[in-house]
Amino acid sequence: MKKTFGERLHLDWKIAVLTIVSTILLMVDHYHYPLLPWDTWFPAWGETNLSMKVLDRTVLYFIIPMFIVLVIFRERPKEFGFTFGDWKAGIVITLGGIILIAPILWLVGRGDPSMQKYYEPLVSGLPWNTFLDLFGWEFIFRGWLLFGYARKFGPEALWLQAVPFALAHIGKPEIETLSTIFGGFAFGWVAWRTKSFVYPLLIHWFVASFTIIVAAGLLG
Repeated sequence: MKKTFGERLHLDWKIAVLTIVSTILLMVDHYHYPLLPWDTWFPAWGETNLSMKVLDRTVLYFIIPMFIVLVIFRERPKEFGFTFGDWKAGIVITLGGIILIAPILWLVGRGDPSMQKYYEPLVSGLPWNTFLDLFGWEFIFRGWLLFGYARKFGPEALWLQAVPFALAHIGKPEIETLSTIFGGFAFGWVAWRTKSFVYPLLIHWFVASFTIIVAAGLLG
């Protein structure tokens, strides 16, 4: 008996949730700031360098995906890279990556006026604003999406998570945005190799912080 289209279509509901929710979260992050009335709830924060955007992204990119892992998927966070994984390899890769990329960041940060214009205003709040901003950012891409997609698509998940990561950079300096499809893949590989989102988080934290410092001319 010939099968109908509806009978032939078998979708993995978890893949659908990962794709739909991550897409919506990225859109909400773009269109809504602040997402929640942090300044009303915690007025004292207005006197600090803690950015409301950082708090928004912690909710969007970490708390909501983690809630889905625990309550909807009913799985362990470890299965989505929320672990130290292979920490020995992670330390070696992290230090090696920092050493290799630092000279490139220096040349780009000092030589591209668009990088200087974009990143100079972000000096305030280093390094904790940068860390908190990237914590959720790395979890959703190198934890939630990477390991969620890997179950269905295997190593192809490295490219799949790199695409929304690259598109989320639109609006940043062109030279940076054009590199992010490759950077996203590289960060994904680090997470894949170590079975943890922690090490790409550390490398990305260095990349972002060092770029801001260089672009602002704080190193001379």
